[in-house]
Amino acid sequence: MSKKRIQYSSEFKAKLALAAIRGDETVPQLAARYNVHPTQINSWKRQLIEQAAELFCKNNTAANKEQ
Repeated sequence: MSKKRIQYSSEFKAKLALAAIRGDETVPQLAARYNVHPTQINSWKRQLIEQAAELFCKNNTAANKEQ
């Protein structure tokens, strides 16, 4: 019998990634509190950091089109 993968919401991923970046708690503490593997939190954290610049580029492009 196989286990079904848990699908986390975007809001949940962002919440944990931001908490890890801010350093509110350590990644292992966050992992224990939310029952998520520490590697998964580090992955979300890395994705957020890498894609943050793209977020602002997209917003600037959309804002320029509106003006």
